[in-house]
Amino acid sequence: MPHIVILTHKYSEDFEDSRYHMRYVAELWREDGHVVTVLRGPDKFVEADMAVLHVDETRISPKYVDLINRYPKSINSRVVDISKRIISTNILESNDGYDGPVIVKTDLNFGGEVEGRIASRISLALRVRGAIRRRLPWGLRSEISANDYRVYKRRADVPGIVWLNKDLVVEKFLPERSGEDYCLRTWVFLGDKETHSISYSKDPVVKSHNVHLRTSGTGVPDELRQIRKDLGFDFGKFDYVVSEGKPVLYDANRSPTRGISPGDPFMERMRILADGLDSVLSS
Repeated sequence: MPHIVILTHKYSEDFEDSRYHMRYVAELWREDGHVVTVLRGPDKFVEADMAVLHVDETRISPKYVDLINRYPKSINSRVVDISKRIISTNILESNDGYDGPVIVKTDLNFGGEVEGRIASRISLALRVRGAIRRRLPWGLRSEISANDYRVYKRRADVPGIVWLNKDLVVEKFLPERSGEDYCLRTWVFLGDKETHSISYSKDPVVKSHNVHLRTSGTGVPDELRQIRKDLGFDFGKFDYVVSEGKPVLYDANRSPTRGISPGDPFMERMRILADGLDSVLSS
């Protein structure tokens, strides 16, 4: 049985007590007889047959990339930057002619909250700086809860300060609707295995806490499969919609976490993903 190393951030939460999808996948791999070692930080090399780059940070330090590249097989070694400016094709500038609905997000993944937590563990100075920044007016922050992304009816309604804040991005808001509901499609994959679901919410920003219905999805657009290939994802989660007949990628995440949504057979989905290991090892 192969030995698998899971490389996590030096200052991240304890992987074994986390809600990461990969944590549950790793438990299933162990049940299957694989040896799984969690390696925290980039300073130690452990011999193994394969390594998973599971550093929960938007932009990954070269030290982690150098370490993961020492292994004969790897998962997500190419996925080093998942910022909105990298994955989105709908980001606007202040002088763009578009003036339809827009949404304001952080450039960093998950509202910048993960980077904020990591910084607070690195030094007191960074902890104090982060605390001060979080007290600033909304448009000046580097961290915004993903539950507090703001939708405006027109680009012209976006506060001027937002355009000057490089930690925020303004995107075209291109939702998918089903009656009165907003829809969010979620594609989770590992190797050649995948799951697909659709979540429904009355809130334009669909998150697990405001979803009232979740159903199985069918089919992933070829355009998204090409984006996955171009970005180098072996494992991850893509949130997207189909707006006016075209897929729109909202978010690409290499370290997704377990949400709470009605009708979600979570461990069944993790079993499907765990079985994708063979295709990665044989590639």
